[in-house]
Amino acid sequence: MAFNLPNLLTWQRILAIPLLVCVYLVPFDAWGEHSRNLVATILFILASITDWLDGWLARRLGQQTELGAFLDPVADKLLVCVALVMLLDLGRINAGIAIIIIGREITISALREWMASIGARKSVAVNWMGKVKTAVQMLAIPMLLYHDPIGSFDCQYWGSWMITLAAIQTFISMAYYLKQAWPQLRGDTGAH
Repeated sequence: MAFNLPNLLTWQRILAIPLLVCVYLVPFDAWGEHSRNLVATILFILASITDWLDGWLARRLGQQTELGAFLDPVADKLLVCVALVMLLDLGRINAGIAIIIIGREITISALREWMASIGARKSVAVNWMGKVKTAVQMLAIPMLLYHDPIGSFDCQYWGSWMITLAAIQTFISMAYYLKQAWPQLRGDTGAH
């Protein structure tokens, strides 16, 4: 069954994305910047939790589906990419970081799709480097969305360092996946 609890959680994550955008783009004079930052941070954290929860539930309940396997990474990438574009618009990250992370997501998604079409998807399956990169991103982005200090903890400062680390990890993991796919890439003589 395509519509089960894990897939509904994934759809919820996708539907949270326009809400995240609306927090900053829809004029609502009663909200100050701090309130917008807080709501955006909570939305992002809740959506991120569903990323872990939907996979865990799918395995635990034996409800893994092809739709879920397709939607889950799409939802993850959309959430991260939209958050990065919002942070770029707010001036909280620089364009180079956003370009590296978003460019990698597009490149590796396309590479995995192509590798699956030739029956070699396992050579570019998610590994520990990709998981570490994702974890660092998912910690950095809420700090950058919240932006304000929490006591003596400077969210913007530490979030900036972490998103820079995530960009470095992103580049390294992209190089790793491209290296894994290189034999198939080199041997492809098909039309473009």
